[in-house]
Amino acid sequence: MDAQRELDTRGLNCPLPILKAKKALADMRSGEVLKVVATDPGSMRDFQAFARQTGNELVDQQTVGDEFIHLLRRR
Repeated sequence: MDAQRELDTRGLNCPLPILKAKKALADMRSGEVLKVVATDPGSMRDFQAFARQTGNELVDQQTVGDEFIHLLRRR
């Protein structure tokens, strides 16, 4: 899936990846996709909770090596 914006949060721990994603999504249009690359293993559950709480759609999550990829569609 193509993302309109990519956010690199490697090396950052909770809650910084979520806060940066929230800020990025606020600057995006409805339906656009944000790709977040993180190294914090807790980001998997954090982004699931974030999507439930905010109404943004968690399109996909993947683990690639020691990185965690999250795709969020802006509500």
